[in-house]
Parts: sequence; structure tokens; C-alpha cells
Amino acid sequence: MKIVLAYSGGLDTSVIIPWLKENYDNAEIIAVCVDVGQGNETDGMEEKALKMGASKIYIEDVREEFIVNYVYPMVKAHAVYEDKYLLGTSIARPLIGKRLVEIALKEGADAICHGCTGKGNDQIRFELAIKALAPQIKIIAPWRSWDISSREEEIDFLQKRGLPVPMKKEESYSRDRNLWHISHEGLDLEDPSNEPDFKHLLKLGVSPEEAPDTPTYIEIEFEKGIPVALDGKKVSPIELMDKLNELGGKNGIGIADLVENRVVGMKSRGVYETPGGTILYAAHRDLEYLCLDKQTTSFKEVIRNKYTDLIYSGEWFTPLREALAAFVDSTQETVTGKVKLKLYKGNIISAGVSSPYSLYSSELASFTTGELYSHHDAEGFINLLGLPLKVRAMMKQQRGDK
Repeated sequence: MKIVLAYSGGLDTSVIIPWLKENYDNAEIIAVCVDVGQGNETDGMEEKALKMGASKIYIEDVREEFIVNYVYPMVKAHAVYEDKYLLGTSIARPLIGKRLVEIALKEGADAICHGCTGKGNDQIRFELAIKALAPQIKIIAPWRSWDISSREEEIDFLQKRGLPVPMKKEESYSRDRNLWHISHEGLDLEDPSNEPDFKHLLKLGVSPEEAPDTPTYIEIEFEKGIPVALDGKKVSPIELMDKLNELGGKNGIGIADLVENRVVGMKSRGVYETPGGTILYAAHRDLEYLCLDKQTTSFKEVIRNKYTDLIYSGEWFTPLREALAAFVDSTQETVTGKVKLKLYKGNIISAGVSSPYSLYSSELASFTTGELYSHHDAEGFINLLGLPLKVRAMMKQQRGDK
């Protein structure tokens, strides 16, 4: 039997390799690390995977594809889960699942295995992607079948077999990192009454209290809803995210502490760092305020909520998500221009926006009467808008209602 394993090099997937070999008749294990921006987490990964018993490992750099084909569509939709979470883990899972399928088909694998727990969202996201792209491939989820019940037992499993342990018990926060964000779960965070110790928890930046006393100004340029330049310089998607993460982290931007509703029905608590993403969302929204009309803006909010839920629940490869993306793309045809922002101690403050497609007219907005607008026109408009209210009030008067 040949099994493709979604491999991170962390504790769970390190245990899974020997466990699969023991429980699936010494199956051939092909480890796959899909690099969506984990940074130095991929260092030495090949050696670790082979030492654990994998026959080979793929380390796939899909960072640019991740930003261009997954993050940017999400930004254009302005998808935010429960008003706080910028979907950093959620948006990476469809791409990872897609690459797992591609390698499984290439290798002629019988199954794809993941290390997600039976309580989490990621099992759903991975498996829905696999089912959508290769329904014939078997899915193995050890956390739903083995008798290991904790990280401490995983560590013991490795130690009894003389295998290296990739983490210490006292450092066992559950973290997920990519170019867009990093999440923190577990340990003291499992009690929502505990305040996070940002000084020791944060990885991408500092708390607002530790941010500089001097603000940082930046300018982001967009073309059809997609960021293309920073401070007047054209940048690649990876360069842009790296720089925005650096600037945002330095200024205490993008820290979210959230008790969220998981897909499986329970609540969970996590701390998310999304410094660059938070800046990008703020800039994009400022530009939309200038370039989109009222009706489009209003209806896009309806689309945004559904688009967000689809991403969170792993329904990326669905007809509805693709249809909503087509609508969003159509709204972005005029979302082109430049946005200036001031970053200061966790805050993102608008500092000016311009666009060749601006719907703002100083002549219309001015208190001075101009040729495009007559103050007298408002009287007829108000009379028509208020007609249902007037009729209802007359009816109540005739009935003697109070």
C-alpha cells in the first residue's frame, strides 16, 4: 500500500509515519510538505521525515500560488469570519489539499493521510478538497481511529520507539503558520478567562504597548482589487506580504483573540496574528468606499458573509464559491487606485485615497450649490420616500390609534 501523508514535521505527523507503517502492513509513506510560507519550519524536514520512516518527501513551494489564487480572491471579497478571523488557516487548506491530490495521482497512491484531530475544522477542509478533486482516493485520519488521546501520549509513543521528538512538552502550543498569518491554540489559551501573554506568545510582531511611539506611513496601489505596489515600488505577491507583515508586526497590527464557532459545533479559543493581511484588508476597503456605488457595496456585504462561511467550512472547490467569486471579480473592475495608511500602536488610520474611478464628486458633496445638484430636488425625493409613512400615519389617525 502507498500512502501520501500531509507532513508538517511537527509532533502529530511525526508520530503518524511510524503509526501508519505499524498499522497498514509496513505501507510506503510519501511525506508531502506544501510550503505556503512556514518559514524555517521546513528546515531539515527531509532528514526528519526519512528518519521517521518515510520513503521519500516532497517539499512544494506554492507561496505565490497561495497568495495570487487563494488569498487575493479572499481579500477582494473582504471575507472575515465572525468579525475577527481573517481565515489564515482556512484559506491555505484547499491549496494544500489540491497539491496532495496531485502528488497522490502522480505517485499512484492508494490513500491520503492527514494529522487533523476529530474535533477540528481542518479535517473537513482537507477531506472536502480531496473528495472534490479525487473522490476515488481513500482518506486516512489517525486521530479518529487510534488510541492516542493527547500530545503527551504522542511524545511517549516516539520515545518508546527511540524516535526523535520534535517538540518539548512545555512548548506544545498548537500553531499554524503561513505567509498570511500565524495561529496559536492550546495550553493556557484553552481557558478564555486567561489573558494571552503576548510578550512570549507573539511570533510576527509585538503588542500595541510595545510598538514605536512614532507612526509609520505606507501607500498601497491596487489594480482591479489586487495590490501591485508598495510605496511607489512594484512588488511581487511574496515581497508584498513579507514587507506588510514586517511593518504591521512592528506596529502591533493584526492581533485577534477570538472564541470562535467551529464547523463541528463546538467553540474554540485562538490568538491570531495577521499583520500584513489586516493592513491589506483596510487598504482595500478604503478604496472600495471610493469606487463602488451604494447598491453594489450593500449587496457585496451579503456575498461576503456567504463567501466567508464557504472558506471557513472548506467549501472552496464548490460551484457556489466559484459563482460568488465571479460576482466579486466583476465588482473589482474599477477598484484601482492608491491608498495611504498610518500605522500606529495597533491602529490602522486612513491617510488618503485616490482613484481614476472615484465616484466622489467634490462639486456634489460641497455645501455650495453647483450645477449638478439643486437643493430644491430634495423636496420631491423626500415626499416620495416618505409617502408610505404618511399614508400609514393618516390611517392611524382615522382609526384613532395612538
